[in-house]
Amino acid sequence: MMNNKIEKDGPKQVEQQQLEQQLTEDIVDPWNVQASSNKGIDYDKLIDRFGSSRIDDALLERFEKLTGQNPHHFLRRGIFFSHRDMHRILNLVEAGKKFFLYTGRGPSSDSMHVGHLIPFIMTKWLQDVFDVPLIIQMTDDEKYLWKDLKLEHCNNLAYENAKDIIAVGFDMSKTFIFSDVDFIGGEFYKNVLKVQKHVTFNQVKGIFGFDESSNIGKIMFPAIQAVPSFSSSFPFIFGGKKDIPCLIPCAIDQDPYFRMTRDVAPRLGFQKPALIHSTFFPALQGASSKMSASDENSSIFLTDTANQIKKKVNKYAFSGGKDTVEEHREKGGDCEVDVSFMYLRFFMEDDGRLEEIRQQYSSGQMLTGELKAELIQILQKMIAEHQERRKSVTDEIVKQYMMPRALNFTIKK
Repeated sequence: MMNNKIEKDGPKQVEQQQLEQQLTEDIVDPWNVQASSNKGIDYDKLIDRFGSSRIDDALLERFEKLTGQNPHHFLRRGIFFSHRDMHRILNLVEAGKKFFLYTGRGPSSDSMHVGHLIPFIMTKWLQDVFDVPLIIQMTDDEKYLWKDLKLEHCNNLAYENAKDIIAVGFDMSKTFIFSDVDFIGGEFYKNVLKVQKHVTFNQVKGIFGFDESSNIGKIMFPAIQAVPSFSSSFPFIFGGKKDIPCLIPCAIDQDPYFRMTRDVAPRLGFQKPALIHSTFFPALQGASSKMSASDENSSIFLTDTANQIKKKVNKYAFSGGKDTVEEHREKGGDCEVDVSFMYLRFFMEDDGRLEEIRQQYSSGQMLTGELKAELIQILQKMIAEHQERRKSVTDEIVKQYMMPRALNFTIKK
């Protein structure tokens, strides 16, 4: 019986189904995300496990008061849901002082998918409303160490992915993007060495699960992801100052890197970075796993055509609808497991329309095909606009973003 199922579904799919049946706890680390439920990760449990704080109404009120703007819908809808020390960053803003933003991308594929945009969309909003400098790290070294890829290929991917990131619309005068492979040296590398000296193998083994089979590059890499959060790593931007605070928008699976960073920072005389964490962007097949660039049928890529988007959503997007129209009209759909509705929460900016869709789908008034049509329209427009912006990002523009240089901002003493 099992052999027949393997022949029908393929060994990887069967293995995935068996894993989902066996999971009783969510798995979340920098390399693996697997939910034990088709509703996705239990983020309340994850906050307890990681020891972070929930982004609550009081924090959102501070955002609105200090920026004079309605908080981004990622914040209002709990897509960015957790933080470390965000109140400290807002205290600085109240005092008229600056901080800087740091985020990154591990380039492992020619094209990014829509899930990869989430931290960059949030980061752009933060850069715009707080008028602060931004550091973007392209971890081409990490992808070489973890994946069966040639180093030159990983380095090329960093530059190609940088074009997609630039197309989000970051202010060049306030943004520095760098490839680890091409940039590491000088003050940056000095800080890497300091972190490496003060973090033991036992510590990274406990945090990241390294073992005797892990190559030594993996063991030393966490220090490289840590030090962009230290302002002294970029003397051409911050003039050698060690005390300029950093805010890191990232998916919560990256938090282990920065728990390590926050632990070691005070011992080196550096500020602990603050963080805001996003939820995971689910695969088309359901919220039990996040979207992956290695599976083209689980992902909507930034290179997809309008027709490809339509076909993928219609064919693969997991539905919370019922088996028949009659049953759906009677009982309604389940928005908690419906992937199309989940995606609308990320990309439909109109709160009123989103709530209207939720009510109509939950009551059975709206059918799955109609819900998918709403999503398809939004994704087609968003990706077409992104593709147009990316066309204008030349190799020369990428070089300008990646040139070590002073950025356009002033530090209040």
